[in-house]
Amino acid sequence: MPTSMPKPSPKPSSRTSRKKPLVYGAGVVVAAALLGYVSYRATAPDSPDARSSSSVVAGVTADPDEGVYPELAKLARRDAGDKLALGRADAPVVLIEYADFKCGYCGKFARDTEPALVKKYVDNGTLRIEWRNFPIFGAESEAAARASWAAGQQGRFWEFHRAAYSEGAKEKGFGKDRLKALGRQAGVPDLDRFVRDTDGSAAAAAVSKDQEQGYGIGATSTPSFLINGRPIAGAQPAETFTRAIEQAADRAKNLGSAGQDTGGAEDAKGTASPDKGSAK
Repeated sequence: MPTSMPKPSPKPSSRTSRKKPLVYGAGVVVAAALLGYVSYRATAPDSPDARSSSSVVAGVTADPDEGVYPELAKLARRDAGDKLALGRADAPVVLIEYADFKCGYCGKFARDTEPALVKKYVDNGTLRIEWRNFPIFGAESEAAARASWAAGQQGRFWEFHRAAYSEGAKEKGFGKDRLKALGRQAGVPDLDRFVRDTDGSAAAAAVSKDQEQGYGIGATSTPSFLINGRPIAGAQPAETFTRAIEQAADRAKNLGSAGQDTGGAEDAKGTASPDKGSAK
């Protein structure tokens, strides 16, 4: 099973109860339904029919335009100062990941698939990865999400990300002492500030903003992804991501050749930003 889902809660918190699909346009209503369906099928009880349906819906077809929603592509922030992003702000392809540090499948993607994508596509300027905290497993998930943001304020988000997703890390939990230890392991320079930031209102607001966006596009499980507006649910095989990235890159190149905007970030002078983000 490629995704993790939260256990149902009989009394959702006031924050959770306010989650509503956001309106990005008619096409996104369809995309949200698709992503929610893929998330459900990917975590449905194992059966031949369930496995078959999941692979069909979650797969990337040969048609580069099929399953791509321009409204969802616009969710890429392309902010050169984003501490939770990796890669050039003007990269032709943006992968947005909605994930939870307590999610085992998110950890599998982080360890087994993402490093190869970084080496193959981020390092050559093709891909940008933008992280969205999407904690769905309760208080410790929320705390870890805030801590990751706090680490990012000192330029150590991706080091925290690597430490928190290392083999066996989530089994140790994400209590306060453990989070501080992860901050130390990540090389956060000022641990006292890290602790204050983790418990601060700015971290809570940043995490809530990411959560609202995730729920708004129909994500119901982790990890969930958007690749230039193409929804993908679950820690799919590496080939699924490779194919989606290459199709998106080709599509962006073709749009550029036609004289259209490829979605690259520009500064106030209209020059594409060369920012490469933080190193992982």
